[in-house]
Amino acid sequence: MSLVAIVGRPNVGKSTLFNRLVGMRQAIVDSTAGTTRDRHYGKTDWNGKEFSVIDTGGYAVGSDDLFEEEIRRQVLLAIEEADLIVFMVEVSTGITDLDMMMADLLRRTDKKVLLAVNKVDNNEQYFAISEFYAFGLGDPIPISSMSGSGTGELLDAILAELPEDTTAQEMEDLPKITIVGRPNVGKSSMTNALLGTERNIVTPVAGTTRDSIYARYNKYGMDFYLVDTAGMRKKSKTMENLEFYSVMRSIRAIEHSDVCILMLDAQQGIEAQDLNIFRLIERNKKGCVLVVNKWDLVEKDSNTMKEWREFLAKKMAPFNDVPIIFTSVLNKQRIHEVLQTAVRVNESRTRRISTSELNEYILPIIEQTPPPATKGKYIRIKYATQLPTETPTFAFFVNLPQYIKEPYRRFLENKIREQWDFSGVPIQIYFRQK
Repeated sequence: MSLVAIVGRPNVGKSTLFNRLVGMRQAIVDSTAGTTRDRHYGKTDWNGKEFSVIDTGGYAVGSDDLFEEEIRRQVLLAIEEADLIVFMVEVSTGITDLDMMMADLLRRTDKKVLLAVNKVDNNEQYFAISEFYAFGLGDPIPISSMSGSGTGELLDAILAELPEDTTAQEMEDLPKITIVGRPNVGKSSMTNALLGTERNIVTPVAGTTRDSIYARYNKYGMDFYLVDTAGMRKKSKTMENLEFYSVMRSIRAIEHSDVCILMLDAQQGIEAQDLNIFRLIERNKKGCVLVVNKWDLVEKDSNTMKEWREFLAKKMAPFNDVPIIFTSVLNKQRIHEVLQTAVRVNESRTRRISTSELNEYILPIIEQTPPPATKGKYIRIKYATQLPTETPTFAFFVNLPQYIKEPYRRFLENKIREQWDFSGVPIQIYFRQK
């Protein structure tokens, strides 16, 4: 997916434009601490074409000298990462020294730059935009990110300049299995061990991998893309140089994957950031396999593995039907089991159950344990069906769907999981009016 970066000095309205663009689909996935997916990153679509937007503003702090340094670094990073750059200036202040400095940097790049002049709210201001031709960056596009005027023209200009997303089309057919986790849990070592080549640089320094690296795996009757991602660390530690963009790429790799292998460090256990990544996988409705790496470094007795499984299941609740594999990548211990499990989870994710088979199994269970009556009203579930979606989704047709509570939804989900193998796959259940 193409990446558009919005750059400009503070207070020109970058975040307002950003929120307006992604707000079309409310696509920013909440700002839970640690998901690193806060207001700086979002997806939008225009005329059927989807692209990602990054707001580079909002975290330049310090004295004037540092401030300029920070802006300069952000613009350079945006230039490096983005497919297209929207350079924002403000009509009422005219051209400032900082604007000139940034324009100078942008003129030297081979990336396409669109010049957006913000806060153009009336005709008088419209005529004032001609001074921005001085940047030598082409025609200024007048917009008002607050009211939304001109944003349609800006989006048209963005679409006209974005490259065709060929990689996505080429890679559509095969499943994509992505290895994710915090920095330094052994993701690149796992990729290298599976592929049998030193494809990725491995060092003990956290953050060595900057890119999401795709590799085709075609052995032992399995054929898919294996993706190694950068480590995702806490938001407070993410805003340094390339780190921010590495995390963005990791999040995009999760979005485009079918199954995620979430790696943990056995010596550190499961931390808040691991759970944030797990919830991100679950929210995006991707399959998940949990891999506890560096298992050879843990002191064990006969119950250690069982205790770990119970502890992890408790942490991941309510979605805890996830396969857990204990590995040592260094000793190549159980690493092929990881792949076989990931392939099995991918098959479960696309499993279809016929309506007759589903009802034959679930209706007697519902009859035996009906939803509890609420306010003296009896709830009757007539029948269920699996919806034709990418991930397992079931619709139950009910006389009073609004009275069914979460515990009963979980009860039905558990019953479905008991009968069919949906291990590692989030299931959605909807109650609809008959």
